[in-house]
Amino acid sequence: MSVVREDFREILRLVRPDARVLDVGCEDGELLELLKREKNIDGQGLEISQAGVSACLARGLAVVQGDGDRDLDHFPTRAFDYAILSKTLQQMREPRHVLAELLRIADQAIVSVPNFGHWRMRTSLMTRGRMPETRALPDPWWATQNIHLCTLVDFTDLCRELGLRIDACAALSGGKPARPINPDGAFENWRSETALFLLSRPAGGAADAVPTDLFGEVAMPKAEAPARRRKA
Repeated sequence: MSVVREDFREILRLVRPDARVLDVGCEDGELLELLKREKNIDGQGLEISQAGVSACLARGLAVVQGDGDRDLDHFPTRAFDYAILSKTLQQMREPRHVLAELLRIADQAIVSVPNFGHWRMRTSLMTRGRMPETRALPDPWWATQNIHLCTLVDFTDLCRELGLRIDACAALSGGKPARPINPDGAFENWRSETALFLLSRPAGGAADAVPTDLFGEVAMPKAEAPARRRKA
């Protein structure tokens, strides 16, 4: 069995069993298949490429071909428990609108973004004077699909502007275990290569909330080596 992507492991930990899940930009359906197998979700994918749609159908997954920038508007309000957007927001033409729509059609959104404020990005720009190529953003500037890169601070500011609550946040880096963080921490914009957020719309009161550590141990496929348990 192939190695499960670290961000997929963390998403698996966050999604509760039997939930209704929409995976936006689901590509070949690897995450949806994992969630269906391990959490028995009622899942649906939205994928723009025909190759991705075909791969999902070959896995026996429910998927529709569509563009997240335009087609999220057609989904009913609160049709899902979770809407997932994994390392895709920076490729959207209208990321603000997409983020707002995720929290309209689902009770919670799970969003991961590469952090352009990470120290490797800053160092590369300062020393080389070129657009960085890192593990989180490996493509050269002329070949990347990323058109709206942001920092951790930029993303949290947008969440507050939209009135969204950050229920949990973790930093991912180089295949290491996820590190639960407070995204407002003094040095997290330097340290976090990729950030994974669990977001919701508060029913009432202020959107600001101290992120909860919801990242922990979860049963993985038997072929996978168990992750080391983090100390609280």
